[in-house]
Amino acid sequence: MRVIIVGCGRVGARVAAELDTRGEHVTVIDISQRAFNRLPQTFGGETVRGNGTDEDVVRTAGAEQADIFMALTEGDNRNALAAQIAKHTFGVPRVIAKINDPLRGEAYRALGVETICRTIILGDALVVAAQEGAEATNGFVEPATAEPRRIAPGAAAPAAATDAPMDDVDGSAAADDASQDATIVQPGEGGF
Repeated sequence: MRVIIVGCGRVGARVAAELDTRGEHVTVIDISQRAFNRLPQTFGGETVRGNGTDEDVVRTAGAEQADIFMALTEGDNRNALAAQIAKHTFGVPRVIAKINDPLRGEAYRALGVETICRTIILGDALVVAAQEGAEATNGFVEPATAEPRRIAPGAAAPAAATDAPMDDVDGSAAADDASQDATIVQPGEGGF
């Protein structure tokens, strides 16, 4: 499978590296040469420095032979434009755009572009984690691997862990600070 990825940020580099490891032919486009440093030393694909919304750059990357095109930059508009160029100018069979705004995602899907919306993915995963625990999210929310150290209520923290003055030997200043009441401010109150 021939894959073109626009955007070599954390997501683009991870997807490119994984697909390359699985034996796919991967070409990554990014406007910044330094972005390609995110790819592992073992990356066997190709890199093209240029703008993924420029038809000539996309053509140079091999869009006319691509099976799948992924627009994975940080910008919804750039991703949408790159995806439309791949789909409608070069006829790439499958085109996926990373989108942050769910409403834009609906519009892009109506234009024949598959979308992945991290806003929806994160929101849904966090709701499941809140109600059922991290384990119920199929790896989208990872459970903690250790329990935090707990200090018993009213007990002083170790001297090295406080900002108490050196003459505060018994830690009473830190205990006084910790026991101050919190103030709850509702939206619209307190000058917000």
